[in-house]
Amino acid sequence: MTIQLSFSKDENELLPDFRNKISKAESTEDVKKVFAQTTGQLLIRIFGDKLKTEYEDIKLNPEALNRAPAFTVAEHLKSRTDFMEIWDNSDLPHVVGRLAQTAQNRFKHLEKHPEKTNAKIRM
Repeated sequence: MTIQLSFSKDENELLPDFRNKISKAESTEDVKKVFAQTTGQLLIRIFGDKLKTEYEDIKLNPEALNRAPAFTVAEHLKSRTDFMEIWDNSDLPHVVGRLAQTAQNRFKHLEKHPEKTNAKIRM
């Protein structure tokens, strides 16, 4: 029997700040940036200094917005057995998926209403 790890506590601690930043995002680029920053924070919480993380190790994938998952994991992470062991034996993919779903919704909204972004740029 495999042990299933859970990172929902970490998700719940990051979620209020993530939602706040996503709701204030003024462009689709802001949404991608907030998603990358939050998933980076999540990886740091989980792996600490055991894993060197880089910006956009897990990034929102706008080309897959109508498909799941709407994010991509960097190849250098997929090639690490310590990362894949956690990824395969935990709820981490689901946690990242929920964050991606929230980011996806904001991304789609901003794409449909570019006038809001343009109005803020002109101010």
